[in-house]
Amino acid sequence: ALVARREYSERVRSKAFLVSTLLMAGLAVVIALIPLAVRVVDRATVTRVAIASDDQALSVRAVAAMDAFLNANLDGSPRAEQPFVFEVVASPEAAVGVVSDGLVSGAVLIERKPEGGLDFQVVTVGGLAQDKAQILQIGAFAVGVLDWTASAPPSAVPFVPPTFAVVDAGAASVGGGATIDTAEYASRRIVGIVFVVLSFLTLVFYGLWVASGVVAEKASRVMELLISAATAPQLVVGKITGIGLAGLTQVSLVLIPAIVMMVLSGQLGNTLLGDDPAAATSLAGLSPGLLAAFLVYFVLGFALYASLYAGAGSLLSRAEDLQVIALPLSIPAIMGYLPAVLALSGSTSGFIRFASYVPLWSPFVMLSRLAVGRVEPWELALSLGLLIATVPLVALLAIRVYRAGVLLYGQPPTMRTFLRVVRGA
Repeated sequence: ALVARREYSERVRSKAFLVSTLLMAGLAVVIALIPLAVRVVDRATVTRVAIASDDQALSVRAVAAMDAFLNANLDGSPRAEQPFVFEVVASPEAAVGVVSDGLVSGAVLIERKPEGGLDFQVVTVGGLAQDKAQILQIGAFAVGVLDWTASAPPSAVPFVPPTFAVVDAGAASVGGGATIDTAEYASRRIVGIVFVVLSFLTLVFYGLWVASGVVAEKASRVMELLISAATAPQLVVGKITGIGLAGLTQVSLVLIPAIVMMVLSGQLGNTLLGDDPAAATSLAGLSPGLLAAFLVYFVLGFALYASLYAGAGSLLSRAEDLQVIALPLSIPAIMGYLPAVLALSGSTSGFIRFASYVPLWSPFVMLSRLAVGRVEPWELALSLGLLIATVPLVALLAIRVYRAGVLLYGQPPTMRTFLRVVRGA
């Protein structure tokens, strides 16, 4: 407890803590403004949409109708910059596939209802903005009207308004799916980006803090005095706990301005762009469960990575050697960050699922999957179980390496040295 208190006090009082807090808070604010930038860019981009139905003639007619209604000016002339590109896909199953593969922003699945009228499902993984989905709903109504007038005399069959829904590509199936709100889905992705980037930076940054603290004590020979007054487990656990508490304090200071900016960005976008207030990015994705998952994975992930950094730092004799191990120890985190970004884009490949179970990667990948809502309860239990079981094993190994590295001076910080100490420990 005394070691943890000393480490916490030293870190919070240091100038590096203040500077890094300001930098990370600024980065979090910039990330929170990404939705506003996306809305500005999206106003001038072309959205590719696939259209599919079991009735091929209906698909062709829908493409012609939507292109005429949505890519034309009020006088009927084609727009110079068309906002949509529509293309026919052979089957609804193929349309869901091209959306999942990221080849199009969305797919419109059309089905005739038994009671009459058409059912439209827009399959997307968040690639369609709220305003684009609303425009497609207008096009769907136009297709419904044209199909009604072409199939039967208006006086013989009453007009049934078409139904319209946006479904998640991961849960979508032909004829059904999980209805989602695109604004909420966008909010989930933005919250996920903030959490994943913050987790990646803090785990690597605080891990280097742990390693630098160990190296500084060893270079000044203070470690030899400490190891005679306390045990290696007390020193390692105290150092990890103290710096971890400082990390939680810093994360709290970083999240507050980011959340405030997320609240204001939607209103700012509506004011500057004149969009429908419904298109504003909300905090619907920031649920108590996701926040609790972030804290749990942050604590467990920090304990895991800090143990690795503490063990590696005890093998160094000079502060200059810290740069040698910084990149190798950051590679596992980088390898976990990349699939986490893919998971935020809606990917549900087998590799993404596997990566969310690997303890070194799960603090990033599983957090991304939770943000976009693609996790079964047993998957979450398996991921947490493996991570919880791995942390004490890695911490035990780090303590043994720490104990052996206390008196190890003058050895080059190479992989051979590390493996020799690990085997000896």
